[in-house]
Amino acid sequence: MDLNKRCAAEFIGTFWLVFGGCGSAVLAAAFPGVGIGLLGVSFAFGLTVLTMAYAIGHISGCHLNPAVSVGLVAGGRFKSGELVPYIIAQVVGAIAGAGVLYLIASGKAGFQLSDGFASNGYGEHSPGQYSLLAGFVAEFVLTFMFLLIILGATDRRAPQGFAPIAIGLGLTLIHLIGIPVTNLSVNPARSTGPAIFVGGWALAQLWLFWVAPILGAAVAGVVHRQLFETKSDQ
Repeated sequence: MDLNKRCAAEFIGTFWLVFGGCGSAVLAAAFPGVGIGLLGVSFAFGLTVLTMAYAIGHISGCHLNPAVSVGLVAGGRFKSGELVPYIIAQVVGAIAGAGVLYLIASGKAGFQLSDGFASNGYGEHSPGQYSLLAGFVAEFVLTFMFLLIILGATDRRAPQGFAPIAIGLGLTLIHLIGIPVTNLSVNPARSTGPAIFVGGWALAQLWLFWVAPILGAAVAGVVHRQLFETKSDQ
């Protein structure tokens, strides 16, 4: 498949992840009477990946996440020469998703970007007031596990056709664990989209949500390649 078409699929998929996942947090999490809360937001993120995996997985691989792309390169599943175009498409898609969400959310009286706009943060900007170290460890470990799920579920030896379900439910579980700590990222593009609109503290803390997920994903790729793949896979 042509690289431009694959990048277009990554743009659309990452748009959907940010609009659907962050949209559930901004618009529906605390809606009076029927708010979906942490559980609902966690499932929303998982469902965005599950639905896009079936929609565009056969086109682009449905990375939707710079850390996933880096992890797949480290695991020998993706060409390093295509990494930068994928990441650009993902980040632009995330910003577009956050932009459309902002247009909708700002249509309600009383809306304020200072409420966070689903941005990721640590310290006073962590939902549970968790420290920088706690946030870094959580993002690293949860991204590491997410990549192991992706690499294992998409292995040629795994049951075919079920990878999107495992990956979507894996992302749901990761959000159930990590939302109280950092509002959960495990995805630099997802973090960048809302941070662009919030500015200030969100941009100042954005570095963590690039560094920790990418490191966790890269380590997972190397670990999976060295421990779990056979010579015929490499």
